[in-house]
Amino acid sequence: MKKLLIGLHFLVGFGAIAGGLGAVMNPTMPMGMSTDALKLGPFDSFLVPGLFLMLIIGVGNVISGIILFKKHPIWVYFSGFEAVALVLWIVIQCIILQSIVALHVIFFTFGTIQGLIALYYFTRDTLKLSVLNR
Repeated sequence: MKKLLIGLHFLVGFGAIAGGLGAVMNPTMPMGMSTDALKLGPFDSFLVPGLFLMLIIGVGNVISGIILFKKHPIWVYFSGFEAVALVLWIVIQCIILQSIVALHVIFFTFGTIQGLIALYYFTRDTLKLSVLNR
C-alpha cells in the first residue's frame, strides 16, 4: 500500500505543480478558463488558487512522497494532511465553479485513497504503541 501512496503523492504533486504554474503564469485566463468561473469565490483571478495548488497541493505531495520513500517516521502526518488538503480543495473548487467534471472525481478519489492509507497506518501504529506501553 505504501508504494501506491508514494505513486499517488508524485502523480498528484507533479500534476498540481503543472496546473498551479499555469494559473500563476496566466492568472486571468489559465488554460483557457475565464475568471468568470470565479464569480462565486473570493478571488478575482487564479493567482492565489494557483499558488495554493502549486505549493500546498503540488510541492506538499512531492515532499510527502519523498518523506514516505525515505521511511521518515513523520510520513503518515504529511500524507494525512495532503489527503485532507486535496479532498477539501476539490470540494471547494466544485462549489465555487458550480460544476463537477471527471478530473474532480478522479482527484477526489486519489485524496480519499491517500487519506485511508494514511489513516490505516496511523491507527495500526498507534494501537501497536498503546499495546506495547501497557
